[in-house]
Amino acid sequence: MYVVYILHSSKLNRYYIGFTSDFDTRMEFHKNAESNKFTANAQDWKLFLKVGCETKTQGLDIEKHIKKMKSKIYIENLIKYPDIVFKLKEKYK
Repeated sequence: MYVVYILHSSKLNRYYIGFTSDFDTRMEFHKNAESNKFTANAQDWKLFLKVGCETKTQGLDIEKHIKKMKSKIYIENLIKYPDIVFKLKEKYK
């Protein structure tokens, strides 16, 4: 299954948006990130949102859409208003 995920760091007050086909392995990568990787800047990354996608293309398109918004408010609204996620999945079907 393909997954778009958003991590949040309280220390950095930042979000990280990613895409993977193997979520558990990817989370381990972030927990043990090398010092030159963005997620190595904090050790308190928590899963904020996880969106299951039907295809790789759909997942990559949703990830790109969220990143293009460049907005913490938009990301927080994805949790606040689950209908946004539903509409994204429909749009990029």
